[in-house]
Amino acid sequence: MRVELSYCTNVHPAEDLPGIVRQLDEHAGPVRRAAGLERLGVGLWMPVGVASLLSDDPRARGVLADALERNGLELRTVNAFPYRGFHDDVVKLAVYRPDWTTRERREYTLDCARALAALLPAGAEGSISTLPLGWREGWDAAADRAAEEHLAGLVEGLAALERETGRIVRVAIEPEPGCILDDVADVVAWLGARPHLTAEGRLGLCLDTCHLAVSFADPAGAVAAAAAAGIRIVKVQASVALEVPDPADPRTVDALRPFAEERYVHQVREASGRRSADDLPEVLDAAAPWPTDRAWRVHVHIPLHARPAAPLRATTEVLLAAVDAVLETPDGGDAHLDIETYTWSVLPEELQPETLVGGIAAELRWAHAHLPRAVAGVPASGIDERSLV
Repeated sequence: MRVELSYCTNVHPAEDLPGIVRQLDEHAGPVRRAAGLERLGVGLWMPVGVASLLSDDPRARGVLADALERNGLELRTVNAFPYRGFHDDVVKLAVYRPDWTTRERREYTLDCARALAALLPAGAEGSISTLPLGWREGWDAAADRAAEEHLAGLVEGLAALERETGRIVRVAIEPEPGCILDDVADVVAWLGARPHLTAEGRLGLCLDTCHLAVSFADPAGAVAAAAAAGIRIVKVQASVALEVPDPADPRTVDALRPFAEERYVHQVREASGRRSADDLPEVLDAAAPWPTDRAWRVHVHIPLHARPAAPLRATTEVLLAAVDAVLETPDGGDAHLDIETYTWSVLPEELQPETLVGGIAAELRWAHAHLPRAVAGVPASGIDERSLV
């Protein structure tokens, strides 16, 4: 059973169509060649203005289609979690706005769906990942009802799109620590109570394996619970979190400080569930020390092939177990597997590659080497064993 592999372009700062075309020419095409692949999937991030343009303008879609083809790329999945400004100097909680209580979020997602449907390869289905309703603060019953209403409108819109075009596009809710739907169990409970949203399989789950690791959920158990509730796993975002296996190690705080940066939130959880933080500085500068008898995990997307130095480690085993579990579900072979390491620009120097193209290509080679059940192999000559450390 093989899934479609891609890498997510939200790692590249581009807020307009010419910028996206440049990132395909200057990064995605060279990544494909460096990884030794004849074709490569891209998980495209479409900021709101680009999504609207591509939805409405066939000529603009033609420009993008030409860029994809000349670079040997295929578009099957879209990241519609960030709305705009994902590479602003400070993003933090702005990434969760607008949330699913708003018409803007619904229309943006439908624009992404219309654009994707027009650009899919012949016979392919598309997927779109989206935020888990919104950030938890200020959320109430009225917000819950509004989100349900807008998601119902989304499902109706996706059904209409299939009738009009014959193309199937599914949307996947991506749980994230600190949000209304914090983990897979929250998505299962929320969608499970609203079967009209999932009955036709147009709305399902995006399993981000970094977020899954931070939640300390059992990968196989989380996937089985979703499947048992009839919730389709539409997309897997292949990603790895940062772990502190022994927080009592006196090197811990100094080792974590380089990861406390200004652009993105880095939520922290500890294994017993006694403490949680919405951002890493809250732990490093806490007035009351965190418990040190159980492991901590931090929402930092670590390159798949990277090995952080002790006392830190990467949660690679969660990614491997989650992918295996997804393949056992009824529709697991149809899920999209999208490598989502958007953090290259903010990682400490010791985790930086010589070039971004080289770093992403190494992740793709790692996926082919270490996920053989899921990803079709490449010739041995296409794998640089020095990258698999």
